[in-house]
Amino acid sequence: MLIKNVTIYQETDHHFGHLSIENGKIKKIYRDEPSELAQDTLVIDGAGLNLLPGFIDTHIHGAAGADVMDATDEALTKMASYLVSEGTTSFLATTITQSDQQIEAALSAVANFNHQAKQAELIGVHLEGPFVEKDKAGAQPAQYIRKPDLELFNKWQSIAQGKIKTITMAPEHDEDGTFIQALREQGINVSAGHTDASFADMKKAVSVGVNQLTHLCNAMNGIHHRDIGAVGASFLLDQLKAEIIADGIHIDPAMLAIIYQNVGSDRLILITDAMRAKGLPDGDYELGGQPVKVAEGRAVLEDGTLAGSILNMIDGAKHLLQIQGVTLSDIVKMASVNPAKQIGVFERKGSIATGKDADLLLVDDQLNIHYTLCQGKIAYTGV
Repeated sequence: MLIKNVTIYQETDHHFGHLSIENGKIKKIYRDEPSELAQDTLVIDGAGLNLLPGFIDTHIHGAAGADVMDATDEALTKMASYLVSEGTTSFLATTITQSDQQIEAALSAVANFNHQAKQAELIGVHLEGPFVEKDKAGAQPAQYIRKPDLELFNKWQSIAQGKIKTITMAPEHDEDGTFIQALREQGINVSAGHTDASFADMKKAVSVGVNQLTHLCNAMNGIHHRDIGAVGASFLLDQLKAEIIADGIHIDPAMLAIIYQNVGSDRLILITDAMRAKGLPDGDYELGGQPVKVAEGRAVLEDGTLAGSILNMIDGAKHLLQIQGVTLSDIVKMASVNPAKQIGVFERKGSIATGKDADLLLVDDQLNIHYTLCQGKIAYTGV
């Protein structure tokens, strides 16, 4: 395949050019259109559109009626097939606090899943809970919350065949830091979330290996002038990346602008935290065995607690693009480069470079999707 006449957004710059694909990989990036092509080359004329790396959603529970906790090949297939329509070409299947049996079933399903061509690639697991703070449980079922347990985590990683890439936990419950240190030694991305950590707790947690915050501002304490807590830690501690749900519901647009001004695109990671109602009509759904009502873009438990989102990645990117100063290059960082680096897949995903997977988006300046490519195959055709 040759994609020609596009503005190519690479990791550190963007320029007009052309790009060839062979065997699912980016073969070459050209400034001048190549004069000779193989006879069977499919040519896509981008006609001045923008070529971005595919988005990587590192925190998603479900979509299209399916949920990771369904623990079936069918559910994961539904998710992987749907996500290409929103520009997501790779994702972490995200679990929820539940019984050991249910978590283990979900991990086994992911470990044995093989994605098909023209689907988003399932590149691992985000283990959200159960080692979290009950007072900040949010939509995590409180009856299954427990203290950090390294033996149990190692068992789960074995069931997952090493595919757990990220864990969300409350670092204040790992008082001596040994649990966090052990996970970091295994290369796990340790994210503080569903936490009541003080700023002092966060500094200590970072010193032993915590390097991320889960859905910033949600299920954690806010900034107070006597203790800036976990949110303040994202502003001041450069070692931390921070997930953001840019749906205008989980974070007020004004607060999102403040976060962007203080944290910046080098350290923010766009996620959806979407549940199974994504892509479906308003109505009654379920998350972690709990009834969820979805109406007017908001998913809530019976008590009004937010229960994930129904956000599409491309819509989150559009919301971010409305913030003063945000460019398409910043979107590429937040939706592709940063997540790929954070979970250790940047050698093959997350940016447009020779030899990497041809996971690509062809979009206009307003981020309307024209094509989604997964490993060199057209997986979705939009406007």
